[in-house]
Amino acid sequence: MIKTKNLFTVAIILLAMLFSFSCQKENNEIQPLNNSGTKVSKSTMSENLDNGTKTSYATANVTLSSGTWTFNDALLGSSTSDRKNGTQAARVQNTGKLTMLFNKTNGAGTFSINHAKYGSDASSTWELYLSTNNGSTWTKVGNTITTSTTTLTSQSFTVNQSGDVRFEIRKISGGSARINFDDISISDYGTTPPAPTGVKILFDARKAESAGNADWVIDADVFNLGYSNGNPVAGSGSEANAQRIPTNAQSNITATTSENYWKGALSGWAIDCVKKGYTVETLPYNVSITYGNSSNPQDLSNYKVYVICEPNIVFTSAEKTAILQFVQNGGGLFMIADHDISDRNNDGWDSPHIWNDLMTNNSVKTNPFGFTFDYANFSQTTTNIPNLPSDPLLRGTMGNVTAMQFSNGTSLTLNSTANSTVKGIIYKSGSSFGNTNVMAAYCQFGSGKVVVIGDSSVADDGTGDTGDSLYNGYFAEANGSHRLLIMNATIWLANQQ
Repeated sequence: MIKTKNLFTVAIILLAMLFSFSCQKENNEIQPLNNSGTKVSKSTMSENLDNGTKTSYATANVTLSSGTWTFNDALLGSSTSDRKNGTQAARVQNTGKLTMLFNKTNGAGTFSINHAKYGSDASSTWELYLSTNNGSTWTKVGNTITTSTTTLTSQSFTVNQSGDVRFEIRKISGGSARINFDDISISDYGTTPPAPTGVKILFDARKAESAGNADWVIDADVFNLGYSNGNPVAGSGSEANAQRIPTNAQSNITATTSENYWKGALSGWAIDCVKKGYTVETLPYNVSITYGNSSNPQDLSNYKVYVICEPNIVFTSAEKTAILQFVQNGGGLFMIADHDISDRNNDGWDSPHIWNDLMTNNSVKTNPFGFTFDYANFSQTTTNIPNLPSDPLLRGTMGNVTAMQFSNGTSLTLNSTANSTVKGIIYKSGSSFGNTNVMAAYCQFGSGKVVVIGDSSVADDGTGDTGDSLYNGYFAEANGSHRLLIMNATIWLANQQ
């Protein structure tokens, strides 16, 4: 009896210890908090929508396993007509929304969700939005999605946003037709290489962008270009001769890859593009600028965005037509100039005059973009920025732009009569928000878009050709706003919407 009693006692002690250990393990797990705590820091945040209760469409907050969400014109449905994995799914009607009231602190790499039509309802469309400022402003992620089947279908969005993020799902059409949403999954930013989005960005190196003390290329393995007669000649000098494909593979780039992965003063910009899921290429000095030429593998029709940073060779008539038609038919053009009298290859032309010649002397339209470059040369740091809370360039997914620093740049003059969509977004200190003294602007032309900046030093990341004097304007100046502006602008240009 004594032996049996002792064994029984030992068993009880062991069970108690096991229970205690189990409880301790549970209590040590990182738990998401509601909207007052705003913390979710697991490598993947999952929400199956099986916890929580909401049986009416009236707007209300719902506590789910991931945190607190606002359901607007939405409920948690568990009927046989609800398409769900598990016991229930969100059901949204009209222009309802599902909104996170908490942040995911490790950023977001991808956002995945299942969706299907409720019952026998008609098709509807919906969109995903992202906020990096606790829900003050929202930016659309990816394309508009159509829900047209009663089978739960997975939809994945490439986000690649660091820092605190939260999301909102918006039903935007279909009226009373309802959509079921289930099984939300958000991966951490930077845990895997970004998934390709299909967007290709072309950085120009045909117009002497590496001449003189410039190095406006994304990567170069060979440094043998000379510009003694204005045009590039291989083997006659030591300037960057950028190749089409950057040498170190884009597929190996992750959130922590630095600009030194490639060698060029625009490498920081290009690597940021790859981190967004874009593919980047260079147009080498000896490849033609064409549009609609199927025999040219680098025809502009193969790209969504064309970046030309401080061209130093005049565009031919055919090149002007190709560029304008590219924009007119849906392409995105990023135009960057430098100050007056900044001719780097000694051919008598500098970038403000070259850009104005393209816009004035072409066969498509005079002043198609509604701006011209001034022939000026000034340096200053400005915070003279209009209060535009929803502006895609000033308040985009990369963050809020608060300043700009020009180190010998030029300004712009706008002409809304020539193009009613032109919009100035950064101005010289002390200037009114009008048509003059503009440092950055954007517009639409036909089905395409254009962004323009008056100083190439804004894009300079300080790395590249060791024979040039380069400065870190992209990352270090204007409190980091240059990087935010350039990437917000690139994302806007790349967006199909």
